[in-house]
Amino acid sequence: MTAMRRLRHLQRYREIALAFARNGFGYFVRDLGLNRLIPHWRSVESQHHQPTRTTGERLRSFLQELGPTFVKLGQIASTRHDLFPPDIIEELQRLQDKVPPIPFEDVRRVIEEELGSPLESVYRSFEPEPVAAASIGQVHRARLRSGEEVAVKVQRPGIRRTVETDLDILRHLARIAEHRLQLARQYGASELVEELASSLGAELDYTLEGRSAERIAAHFEGRDDIRIPRIWWDLSSRRVLTMEFMRGIQLHDTASLAQAGYDLTEIAEAVSTVILEQVFLSGHFHADPHPGNVLVLPPPTSKRAGRGRASARPPGEDGSDSGAGLEQTGQAGPDEPAPAPRPVIGLLDFGMTGRLTPGMKEHFASLVIALRRQSTDGVIQAIEAMGLIPDSADWQELRRDVDRLREKYYQVSFSDISLGEAVTDLFQVSYRHRIRMPADFMLLGKTLLTLEGVISSLDPDFSVVTVAEPFGKKLLLDRLKPARLAEAAASYAAEYVDLLGELPSRLRSLGRHLTRGKLPLELSVKDVDRMMKKLDRISGRLSFSIVLLSFSIIMAGLVVGSSIGRQPGLLSRFPVLEIGFTIAAVMFLYMLVSIFRSGRK
Repeated sequence: MTAMRRLRHLQRYREIALAFARNGFGYFVRDLGLNRLIPHWRSVESQHHQPTRTTGERLRSFLQELGPTFVKLGQIASTRHDLFPPDIIEELQRLQDKVPPIPFEDVRRVIEEELGSPLESVYRSFEPEPVAAASIGQVHRARLRSGEEVAVKVQRPGIRRTVETDLDILRHLARIAEHRLQLARQYGASELVEELASSLGAELDYTLEGRSAERIAAHFEGRDDIRIPRIWWDLSSRRVLTMEFMRGIQLHDTASLAQAGYDLTEIAEAVSTVILEQVFLSGHFHADPHPGNVLVLPPPTSKRAGRGRASARPPGEDGSDSGAGLEQTGQAGPDEPAPAPRPVIGLLDFGMTGRLTPGMKEHFASLVIALRRQSTDGVIQAIEAMGLIPDSADWQELRRDVDRLREKYYQVSFSDISLGEAVTDLFQVSYRHRIRMPADFMLLGKTLLTLEGVISSLDPDFSVVTVAEPFGKKLLLDRLKPARLAEAAASYAAEYVDLLGELPSRLRSLGRHLTRGKLPLELSVKDVDRMMKKLDRISGRLSFSIVLLSFSIIMAGLVVGSSIGRQPGLLSRFPVLEIGFTIAAVMFLYMLVSIFRSGRK
């Protein structure tokens, strides 16, 4: 960031520094050097010392005080159990993304700028009051000229500029922190900010949200047990998203669900199946299945495919549609109880989605296999394949932690396992050993935790794992299919062909290094001490050999001198030659013994 841009952002830097101080993080302001921006810093810091609140509470207050960018970053960070301790995660999950709605005139201006037409020429009717408002945008109910009822998601004016400014500042602060603080270097603060910025940037582009919904809808094409809102792409852009408005009952309204005759256990199974099918089969999944984003819709009166394109939050006038306008099919006899209607699941709000590559799905399957087989080595290998285990990791302690995790679930029935608890345990091991996991895998963990919480509110005795097990088995069996094995073999063969093609050039490069007497040598840190000791022994032995050689030359000179000398010298009165040969023999034997011993080590 240039000096001019820093000057323009000076006021925001001061706001961030004061927010740190007000929430008991004054020491962090000093460490980053931001205290120079605040006049009378010491008095400001002393006024806001708050030792009574926990670190997590103060962090949540700090993020909420600084507005949309920081709230969103906190919500995204709440999925990173591998980076933050459980108490911090718990507080970050409580961040509320609720702000006052923007005026209708601002909504009108954004829509007309994006769509290039007056609002009245696009929509037959448009309700000025939003049905939902958040920090990035808000949703309005409208009706198209053709008569369809739609939900229109409109981005807040200026929010992109605000977010970009805050991200510039965060990038700058992350670089300072890495330069000054060991902890920031250890966590990779700059890399973490870029990761969070990427997630936040995706939420600012509504076309990405629409495409995510379309990809998920394509997986359920032809199904009538799930519905995803349709997108009107000619009435959508990066800042405006027009989609089908769906009416139904939200999952948290269990009283209305029971009144409508639904079986809550059947709903729990249907919701679990919809989410887990996305995770295990398509790999592209809805990552925020909280009760407000999942509707129970009436069964279709005619066959209707589950195709669609994007999402909106479709609550009723009070924020929760109580099922008005729902139609039920099927009639019972006069003496028979009415059968429970078959639930149709509607998914909303695709602003946060995750994607598992085939490799990640296989690693996840390997982890499941290892846990089922009670294999510590298998669990560690799966974790190592999915994440990045730091060089400083204590492998012995990691093995002990995995052993404890394995013993906790030893001979426990799958139906008795809490998926959320198992995921949390795995995340705690990752955090304890500073294992960086892929962001999408952490998002999967957050999705599973949210799903289990939703299901427990519907039926506390229902086990999500019983629904997950068949998908897991299918995933594992798919790895053993002949076609899959042949595909993997072909992939490996292609890699080996490429390797063989590169072999001649690599050999020529090695030959050039050898010819020049330059051979690259890479040593790991753990080998340095051992190599230095060897070098010390070699240099000591070389010095000893030089001394022995020098002594031998002197003795040879004495022998020659005594053989040609005619006058007896002073040394002739002593047995110099005998003593010299004895010393030389002892030195020679000592060197042989030391060489022999070092060869056995």
